Amino acid sequence: MEILIEKRDGRLEPLAVDKTKKMAAYACQGVEGCDPLELEMDAKILFRDKMTTKAIQKILIQAAIEKVIQKTTDEFGNVVNKMNQNWQYVAARLYLFDLYKEAAINRKYKAFGYGNFNHLVDILSNNGGYGSFIKENYTAEEIEELGDYIEPKRDYLFNYEGIKLLSDRYLVKGYNKEVYELPQERFMAIAMHLAIQEGKDKVKYAKKFYDLMSKLKMTVATPTLANSATSHFQLSSCFISGVGDNLWSIYDVNSKFSQVSKHGGALGIYLGKVRALNSDIRGFKNASGGVIPWVRLYNDTAVAVDQLGKRKGGATVTLDIWHKDLYEFIDIRTNNGDDRRKAHDIFPSVSIPNIFMERLKSRGSFTLFDPHEISNKMGFNLEDFYDDGDDKAFTQRYLECENHPELSKIEVSALDIMKKIMKSAVETGTPFIFFRDTVNEMNPNKHEGMIYASNLCHEIAQNLGFTDLTAIEYEDDQIISKAAIGDMVTCNLNSINLGKIHREELEENIALQIRMLDNVVTLNNFPVKEAEITAKKYRAIGLGTSGYHHYLVNNGIKWESDEHIKEADQLFEDINYYAIKASMELAKEKGAYPKFKGSEWDTGVYFERRGYNSERWQKLREDVHKYGLRNGYIMAIAPTGSTSNIANTTAGIDPIFKKFFIEEKKGNFIPKTAPDLCEENFWLYKEAHTIDQMWSIKACGVRGRHIDQSQSFNLYITPTMSAKEILDLYINAYEQGIKTIYYVRNQSLEMDECTSCSS
Repeated sequence: MEILIEKRDGRLEPLAVDKTKKMAAYACQGVEGCDPLELEMDAKILFRDKMTTKAIQKILIQAAIEKVIQKTTDEFGNVVNKMNQNWQYVAARLYLFDLYKEAAINRKYKAFGYGNFNHLVDILSNNGGYGSFIKENYTAEEIEELGDYIEPKRDYLFNYEGIKLLSDRYLVKGYNKEVYELPQERFMAIAMHLAIQEGKDKVKYAKKFYDLMSKLKMTVATPTLANSATSHFQLSSCFISGVGDNLWSIYDVNSKFSQVSKHGGALGIYLGKVRALNSDIRGFKNASGGVIPWVRLYNDTAVAVDQLGKRKGGATVTLDIWHKDLYEFIDIRTNNGDDRRKAHDIFPSVSIPNIFMERLKSRGSFTLFDPHEISNKMGFNLEDFYDDGDDKAFTQRYLECENHPELSKIEVSALDIMKKIMKSAVETGTPFIFFRDTVNEMNPNKHEGMIYASNLCHEIAQNLGFTDLTAIEYEDDQIISKAAIGDMVTCNLNSINLGKIHREELEENIALQIRMLDNVVTLNNFPVKEAEITAKKYRAIGLGTSGYHHYLVNNGIKWESDEHIKEADQLFEDINYYAIKASMELAKEKGAYPKFKGSEWDTGVYFERRGYNSERWQKLREDVHKYGLRNGYIMAIAPTGSTSNIANTTAGIDPIFKKFFIEEKKGNFIPKTAPDLCEENFWLYKEAHTIDQMWSIKACGVRGRHIDQSQSFNLYITPTMSAKEILDLYINAYEQGIKTIYYVRNQSLEMDECTSCSS
């Protein structure tokens, strides 16, 4: 009986085993250690009548994946894992071939691989996949030129996990998930969008941007990757908003949060001004429910308004460590206590001043207050001050509050507070930590405001303000509300893929990335007006890095070594130098950010604080003073969880979690390995939970000197670590000048990742 095979277009044709052999051979071609005959044998395809070609391809893909890590017996009879990570690339090619065939059918072209790019732009512009602005800004000839510039073979740089992630989440598809756009076309579409701002040079820069992305030498943030060139081009990752101590502000921020989440962003919320539990309201004592009900409000919004249907909304809420509601706030995600006072989908963060850490080290007491009561009785808002070197503005006022006889207060042990924080961190990975005085001391724009909180992934540190309702007017049957707006922070992120570039490429790479990020500020479709106004005011960006551990391994550097610390210092000083220089050159071309005058960039204090005294730095300092900077904030290291998988490198500044492991996703078992893992570098890839965290803290502190914002920095702990050891990590982090701590990753817990900041 003849076996018929169903083609992708529905046609039936007789089984031709040679076609399967040809596909396996093509996928293995040039891939070291991958024999197509071995793949065919292990696939064990049982052909049946009317079997689809897609099903055959799926079997081949799964067989290739399973060959990455295989059980075998060594010469002594022991069962060991044998690894050949190159099978990941074979699986990736087979998956790509699937995409090529689907795209050809949906776009109605005959070639195997890429079709006409101009035709794709027409299709997606007509069905709403692309925004009309692409064809409005590029002629048919320019689109054709850029289509011809696409390099399909760069698809072979993807491993299986990377290409599948890119396809599942980011390629622009039809209404019923039909494949239209292919990987290199996604990169070109992003490049074209971000190059629009370059006017007559847009084609030149589109090619340069495309080369960086398609060679996987950089990654863009998740919203930029997903939304560029589309009709809904919200390109920013995170937003940060401050809440005033009134109902209008509380619900105004909630409304903003819903808009941000709807468009794929996450929100940082500073709640430190809101009065504590049992505070008075309009003179009635014990009337306030405190901050917890409002945290729950934001929690419900996070669940109700998800990020484009791809995941639930994400928000972090920051509270000062001296706030009376602190203890209940720290436990917001834990499973013990009254669940009506919990918010399991919110990520708490604690803002910690220097005085608390000094009291903690001396095992002293610490006092909790109600910010509303301080405002009424002291005539100032304690949260609006910070210590800056010898200027102890916060400490002075905090001591005034402690000594005031009429202020109600709760005196506790600083160590007791820290024990509470550590207990929650061990159980939930949170609260995140925000060392407020350290952050504000290093703020280059303190002439224009103050930094109260960070974003969800805790790498952004920018001036934050509070929007206040000033009037409600009635005009022609319309209600018009007026508000004095405050700064609403926006983070726009890219990352240098350190695992894929050489040091001599840094300057050109960084200059292009700074230009791309600056164009994001101009082109972005902001979901909230305050965010747009603030973004144009500071033109803040966040250039970061992924592939940090990959870079160390490529250069033969052990994580736990003085060589690592020295390399981190030199590498990030170079990155910072090139980034500031690039922003200065952009300022020459396009003008400085509006609030440059009076900043520490302008006065030179920024360079003095960091000890930048060499000849090259002094020259740059003079140029910055003369020409300005295009961007008020420049560097921030995001976690890059998703995008580093696409770029086949390690995430952010993190060490690898495991050298190799089997991951289960939707019933499929996918072997994963560290990038470029082989016998030569096997022992250089030390796993996160086996690393002495003091080395990670030291490296973070050294890098931090060269980063004007912060780093998404995780601590890795094990169940065997003592409370004293964990406490020492926090104290050491503070002493090393670390600004923020993201997760405490307990070996026995799984943590939610923020995809918005995955740059």
